[in-house]
Amino acid sequence: MASSIRIPKAELTGIYGAMVKRMARKMFGNVPEPVEVVWHNRKVLNFSFSLARRLQKWDQCDENLKSFAHMAVASLVGCSFCLDLGYFQAHNEGLDLTKAREVPRWRESDVFTPLDRDVMEYAEAMTQTPPTVTDELSARLLEALGPAALVELTMFTALANFMTRSNTAFGVESQQFSAACGLEPLAMRSTT
Repeated sequence: MASSIRIPKAELTGIYGAMVKRMARKMFGNVPEPVEVVWHNRKVLNFSFSLARRLQKWDQCDENLKSFAHMAVASLVGCSFCLDLGYFQAHNEGLDLTKAREVPRWRESDVFTPLDRDVMEYAEAMTQTPPTVTDELSARLLEALGPAALVELTMFTALANFMTRSNTAFGVESQQFSAACGLEPLAMRSTT
């Protein structure tokens, strides 16, 4: 897919740049373009890396549900990079790939549980401007997940918005991470 990056990618230089390249290639097979764009401002890059490390420690909400929420946000916002990387990460973390690939068309797909659907509805409602989260939806999720997991899901979804909107504004598109590990393409988002 041709990229339309709006801020030129920076060359990752120096010892830190070499370390970042080595780690990125080990984790993803290639350096993600958002890293190359954000390299222009190391404080922002370090914040992003620190945030990602801290998110990995959150453990109150099921990883599949957080993955579905992130991919629902990415699909709604139109971040092909995040959607592709989310599917790649779901594969690498042993999450439910049958469901992950259906997230862009979750309303029409028959693979999701009522809880999965509530999580994706919540993620999309948080992503709308203005947000459209309802008391009823929040109550269903609170009952199903409990307060700690719902707080985590909410903050995770907010941060997914931060990431997807940043990448979309940068003009970063899919780098085909999922194709590199032999995964089938994601389902296309329905236009209805």
